[in-house]
Amino acid sequence: MAQQLQNITIASPGFAGLNTQDSPIGVDPSFAAIADNCVIDKLGRIGARKGYLNVSGNGAAVLGSSRGIETIFEFVDRSGDKIVISAGNNKIFKGTTTLVDITPANYTPSANNWKCVNFNNHIQMVQSGHEPLIGTDESGSFVLEKISSHAHSAGTMPQGNEALAAFGKMWVAGVVGSKYIVYWSDTLNGAAWTGGASGSLDLTLVWPSGFDEVVSLAAHNDFLVIFGKRSIVVYSGASSPANMVLADTIDGVGCIARDSVQQTGNDLIFLSDSGVRSFGRVIQEKSLPMRDISKNVRNDLMSLVAKQQLPIKSLYSPDEAFYLLTLPSTGEVYCFDMRGPLNESGAHRVTTWSVIDPLALNLAEDGTIYIGKSTGIVKYHGYLDNTSEYQLRYFSNPTDFGNSSNLKFLKKFNLTIVGAHGTDITLNWGYDYTEAFNKQAFTFSASNAVSEYGVAQYAISEYSGGVDALINRASVNANGSGSILTIGIEAQIANVPFSIQKIDIHALMGRLI
Repeated sequence: MAQQLQNITIASPGFAGLNTQDSPIGVDPSFAAIADNCVIDKLGRIGARKGYLNVSGNGAAVLGSSRGIETIFEFVDRSGDKIVISAGNNKIFKGTTTLVDITPANYTPSANNWKCVNFNNHIQMVQSGHEPLIGTDESGSFVLEKISSHAHSAGTMPQGNEALAAFGKMWVAGVVGSKYIVYWSDTLNGAAWTGGASGSLDLTLVWPSGFDEVVSLAAHNDFLVIFGKRSIVVYSGASSPANMVLADTIDGVGCIARDSVQQTGNDLIFLSDSGVRSFGRVIQEKSLPMRDISKNVRNDLMSLVAKQQLPIKSLYSPDEAFYLLTLPSTGEVYCFDMRGPLNESGAHRVTTWSVIDPLALNLAEDGTIYIGKSTGIVKYHGYLDNTSEYQLRYFSNPTDFGNSSNLKFLKKFNLTIVGAHGTDITLNWGYDYTEAFNKQAFTFSASNAVSEYGVAQYAISEYSGGVDALINRASVNANGSGSILTIGIEAQIANVPFSIQKIDIHALMGRLI
């Protein structure tokens, strides 16, 4: 008797992001084995990340053969003036379209790993082994100078590697030889480090595990949060540091990368030696094992973290709803969707980016994401990497669709893609864990697209995106058979959005094996 053709539907393939942590056998089809140059779009679909657009026209001239722009920061003064400050090639620049060297006279940085903060109408910059810098735009002309040259300087500002502007003071930590001490300035004067309300805190007797060193500082819910490498201490009453009180300690988890700490509004996200963590969850649970945001990719992520020689950077964008963690030594970017955890485990959807290779990240006040590269400053924009196409790759985990005992004879794939007009696409499929995939290439033309739901949604094209938001459908004849199936889609993103809506598979169920 002829077997009935069956339809297997994968709705929102890769909706749950990457899962490289669990055994691929039996993993839910909503997880992906590869999701490169992808984001989770606002409707929960795997889609193409945006590309980047060059901003600085003279990057090659001022950066020479150096790595590129390794620090970016937007300084905003009281009048609302905004100045982008960046560092590379052991110089400090202002501006975006043209990088203007503003390195103070008789000052020669030996590295570009600055921590910059806005404090009381000034920008202050610290870096281990360097005299701190302070800049102001009060006279209408931005001036950057050594802290010792500032008119309101008093005492000697510590040459730390971490700084925080909070509770009316500048806080500094990470001083070589004294990484267990946190220093703070006089009230509202980040250049005064003696007398007044200035002071310091020795954490030697506070660390819960006996000894640690300060990596990062943060202010959260009116608490001062001090991240060590292996522990976290929390103080209340930091507006009056001489009288602040130890409110909490967390042992066994800390922060291993200064610039991985990001404030998301109601939480702090940071990189620990066991993955990307949520401070809120750490406070709730206080003991290992704890929930972690990177649970589904933890081993892969941490093996790459161990290879990093350059400073790890991060960014949180509320508009894009993602937390980016860039690993510049190996060129990977992990993109965590921050709309909410997948389930009670606390893991978030995660994808990866390649090709962009960021050295620095910064979120401007207007929502622009600036990226430091070897060529200068670029911004996250459009669907080209400057003028070049880039490749999106989605591959499923091997799946038996809940029926491991039968052969599947594939007959046809029906793909539903949002956007993608004019995009070159390759469908891959393979059986029983092979990497020798069957392939079929095709291209959507704009004339084949239809508006979602058959008409322009709500009388306008979805997202007001015109043909970019239209649905394209393709049918691809399939061949071969096997008990386990892997599916992949590769797309050359060429200035057009791309999201995978659905994959329908027509198959015959064969004999038991």
